[in-house]
Amino acid sequence: MEKNVAEQNENEEEGGARTGPATSKSVRYAEAITSPDQIRDADPGDTLVTTSHEVIRTWAQDRGAQAATVPGTEHGDHLGVLTLDFPGYGGEKLRHVSWDEWFRTFDERRLNFIFQDKKKDGTPSNFFRLESPEREDA
Repeated sequence: MEKNVAEQNENEEEGGARTGPATSKSVRYAEAITSPDQIRDADPGDTLVTTSHEVIRTWAQDRGAQAATVPGTEHGDHLGVLTLDFPGYGGEKLRHVSWDEWFRTFDERRLNFIFQDKKKDGTPSNFFRLESPEREDA
């Protein structure tokens, strides 16, 4: 069921998923997380989605990850490809950026943060993906 613009804006303000013409099945079926406390209630293996800065930062920092971008993908003075740098995963080629810069770009691009808190076996998961509901190739 398509949401109207007012519902989309309300959902975004609460930290829920952004929707648009290229909204993926992953977003449609994911559990929307609007506060860090909700993450604890998610079942292992669940796909989660948020636009909440607090949720994203908390999830990343719980894993020791830092806001980062891929060098060489910049657009003028705008950040290029957004990512997270997890310790021990070869992030030496990434460029760390401030959370403020990262979130400004995240919001300007109207991205969703699709993630998993725990794998099906209950161990912590570092899985995440950024997706634009406006573009299939985000």
